[in-house]
Amino acid sequence: MAMAGCALASTFPLKLNPLKTKTSSSNRNELAFVTSHLSGIKISYLPSPTPLLAPSPKFLPFQPLARRVCPLTGKKANKANKVSFSNHKTKKLQFVNLQYKRIWWEAGKRYVKLRLSTKALKTIEKNGLDAVAKKAGIDLRKK
Repeated sequence: MAMAGCALASTFPLKLNPLKTKTSSSNRNELAFVTSHLSGIKISYLPSPTPLLAPSPKFLPFQPLARRVCPLTGKKANKANKVSFSNHKTKKLQFVNLQYKRIWWEAGKRYVKLRLSTKALKTIEKNGLDAVAKKAGIDLRKK
């Protein structure tokens, strides 16, 4: 069974013991053996002069995704069945009708661009933007 050393290192805890490591000093690319804690399997690998480190999660490039959720009403996709003529049911998602809208914010004396559901637009027309944003816990000054 041929397994790569890096794949096993991520799944099994390996112990590097200088006593259990066999190396050949004649070659620059030395082949070493590591004994596993779990079953005592000997695994061969090429030791590198500098350890390879995984990149830290805080330095990974992160692109925020626009979720299909209305920030004011909390509406999100509904799971439903798509029913064919033969009554065969397959899963599908019914997404919220989200629209990008510029809405005049009276307290800030400016327009605010929001991605809202059409239900939230009707609620804003009825109750006002300040009341709906306050109830949802959204600070309009940040946007």
